[in-house]
Amino acid sequence: MTQYKLIGIDTSKAVFTLHGLDHQDRPLLRINLRRAQLLVFFKKLPPTRIAMEACACSHHWARELIALGHEVRLIPPQYVKPYVKRGKNDRNDAEAICEAARRPGMHFVPVKSTTQQAQGMVLKVRETLIGQRTLLANTVRSHAAEFGVIAAKGLGQVGPLLAAIEQEIAIPSEAKDMASLLGRQLKELDARIKEIDVKLAAAHQANEVSPRLATIPGVGPVTALTLAVEINPEMFESGRHLAAWAGLTPKEHSTGGKQRMGGISRAGNERLRTLLVVGAMSVIRAATRPGSKQMTEWLRALLARKPRKVAAVALANKMARVAWALMMRGDVYQRPTIAVGAAAV
Repeated sequence: MTQYKLIGIDTSKAVFTLHGLDHQDRPLLRINLRRAQLLVFFKKLPPTRIAMEACACSHHWARELIALGHEVRLIPPQYVKPYVKRGKNDRNDAEAICEAARRPGMHFVPVKSTTQQAQGMVLKVRETLIGQRTLLANTVRSHAAEFGVIAAKGLGQVGPLLAAIEQEIAIPSEAKDMASLLGRQLKELDARIKEIDVKLAAAHQANEVSPRLATIPGVGPVTALTLAVEINPEMFESGRHLAAWAGLTPKEHSTGGKQRMGGISRAGNERLRTLLVVGAMSVIRAATRPGSKQMTEWLRALLARKPRKVAAVALANKMARVAWALMMRGDVYQRPTIAVGAAAV
């Protein structure tokens, strides 16, 4: 039986393209397999190193292949792209996956368990429902504005807006019926989000890491659980690497010995980055109130020389690094010394 040093798989819903290398790194395998044929093919092979791009379904196939005794490596798609040859197709993609997996400095994604994916799904569904609620609220506002009915910002203003639409004599009944329909949809979404929040609160308390992360200022149960579920701290050399992975560090465009730093890279987990920045903004709002205990010397100096939103990104970077340290050491957050004269900020 042929033994392969490495097999790269370009996954899809129905057809999987395989590219296999022998121990002299020569291509020996170039085939397409249907979904039902994939596991049957790998059951016949001795333990082999397999590489795939990290995507939604790749974790499922990784678990199945690991159960057959194979070693599976998941590679971020952006790390595979530079190795794709001219003329993108499934075979070139599978070959590029093999080439990327052979690189000695390549970073790999840990395979998620079914529990991790289930907990992550709860967080993603909540985010989807919140997005739908925002969409419906904006729809109500825009339609109301067409009839000259304007409301202040915030979800709390949608209820009074719907009442104002109902009481407005100049608005036709058809428009009032549609506004009422959107209002009922908003109430239903609110109820679903509250149900998920109850589940998240229970998962937060049951998780060993999440309550410790929630001791960090600006990190609530949702952010803490996201960090606990999505992050394996052992995959990062330091908290700085975690912050860079989350896209909270500047992009660099340096050449000729001249260092040029741009905006943040916005790489990695977008939901986690958003939660950290929003949490940092809440800390800054609380810290700038008179007599607040959230203000530190570091934050006061940062706000003195940087705009508030830039400072929030820097604080989010620091929060990510602190979170990594707590996950690695098993500690809880220790509040630093409060800045002298914080009330004057």
